[in-house]
Amino acid sequence: MAMMIPHKSDNDAPVIAEINTTPLIDVMLVLLIMLIITIPMQTHAVKLDLAGGAAQTPPPSVSVEVMADGTIIWDRHPVAGRADLEARLRDLTVDLNVRADADAPYAQVAEVLAAAQRQNVTRVAVAGITP
Repeated sequence: MAMMIPHKSDNDAPVIAEINTTPLIDVMLVLLIMLIITIPMQTHAVKLDLAGGAAQTPPPSVSVEVMADGTIIWDRHPVAGRADLEARLRDLTVDLNVRADADAPYAQVAEVLAAAQRQNVTRVAVAGITP
């Protein structure tokens, strides 16, 4: 291995060795980007009052169950048909909880959700019934 020593030019001026700063600038830009990305996540906070307080009651809701055979049950009472379901949803002023049996036909569940959408029901929770 040999070391190259720059030779002097004709005018005997000293040779200036330069450092390549491009990799240093690249590293600094990456660090700056990482800092910009991580700071908002660290300052984001959700303020919660964990001290006791009055117990909140759950909002009133109506339970609609879609059974495995395709029948629709509205608060433990069977629904006569699509028109009956639409009429009940039209008068709904509380939350709607839709529960579907694991073997329920998807078309029936989709029909209940579509009917709720047509009647402008805005608060719908969907869950499955565990066997």
